[in-house]
Amino acid sequence: QVQLVESGGGLVQPGGSLRLSCAASGTIFSPYDMGWYRQAPGKQRELVATITSGGSTNYADSVKGRYTIIRDNGKNTVTLQIDSLKPEDTAVYYCNAHRISITGTRDYWGQGTQVTVSS
Repeated sequence: QVQLVESGGGLVQPGGSLRLSCAASGTIFSPYDMGWYRQAPGKQRELVATITSGGSTNYADSVKGRYTIIRDNGKNTVTLQIDSLKPEDTAVYYCNAHRISITGTRDYWGQGTQVTVSS
């Protein structure tokens, strides 16, 4: 079982920056692929950024160049640095831990942290 706790959300003006953090506990962190997803009101949850256990990253086209995902296996954390925020970035941001093993596929989610971009 993996417990994920997000932090760092808040209200920010357009053009501003935020750093979201996700702290993992309950299991060995390093084998999991980690990701950030977001869900805006009335919309489906969408992938924002992922980082594999090996450190490879992937970003949604809408956030490329503005978002950076970083993992620290020593601290069991994954961070999402968000720059040049836009109103359309407003959403609840969720941390995800994903692993495929011989015993099956496992997905864990945090409770989410609200990001609001408004002047």
